[in-house]
Amino acid sequence: MDISATLVKTLRDRTNQPMMKCKEALTEANGDIEKAIDWLRTHVKTFAGARRDRETAEGRIGTFVAPDMKSGAIVELRCESPSVVKAEPFVKLANDLAKEAASKEAGDITADDRIHDTIGLLRENIKVARIKPLRGGLIGSYCHHDGSIGVLVQVEGSTADPELLRDVCMHITAKNPLAARREDVPTALVAKEMEIATAQATATGKPANIAEKIAEGKLKTWFAENVLVEQPFVKDDSKTVGDLLKTAGLTLKGFVRFKVGEAS
Repeated sequence: MDISATLVKTLRDRTNQPMMKCKEALTEANGDIEKAIDWLRTHVKTFAGARRDRETAEGRIGTFVAPDMKSGAIVELRCESPSVVKAEPFVKLANDLAKEAASKEAGDITADDRIHDTIGLLRENIKVARIKPLRGGLIGSYCHHDGSIGVLVQVEGSTADPELLRDVCMHITAKNPLAARREDVPTALVAKEMEIATAQATATGKPANIAEKIAEGKLKTWFAENVLVEQPFVKDDSKTVGDLLKTAGLTLKGFVRFKVGEAS
């Protein structure tokens, strides 16, 4: 199969691997980029993984949590230029939309007039990229100082310290977990990771029973890197996020993490 230079460059942009290695991977995968990424992960020790998203627009994240912590929302508001991201009317609009969403379903939010008013003030196109309300349990939030990333976390328990939940949200901001719990990871993805781990373990030349244990260890490490409750807490890596919440009498229900410009 003839592998085009454009296809090779696309794979290189996604994986940051050398051009020749990308061409080899695409040849092995018959031009299928996703299979080529899996091939690289299996055969290249320095492979760091494809970037999950790309920045595509200016904007900011707005968050809101009700005083009783029983409802909250997060919104991504887009604009055209970096200067507008910091403008007070734009910041206020993002936070106001999140506050409104906390008491409504995302599809019920009617903010056209306020958006048009802000467009008139700032002379720039503005649109809501996505919005997510949360209800039930107890909710905490964190928004990065420049508005580029925001997180909501949802837990179950009788009471929760808002600062503790904020710390968990900050952890999510920094570590970007793939899922809240193991059971939230798609079965197909776990199977794919096990397949890759098994291929890597088999390549060591160890006996089958030892290779199997190596593969299981690799999968366990993958869960610890990608599942929130199993990740070492950023402020104290002697305990996991799950341990932290359990000590506080809380059970994780889920989280929402928005980053400006990422693929929805």
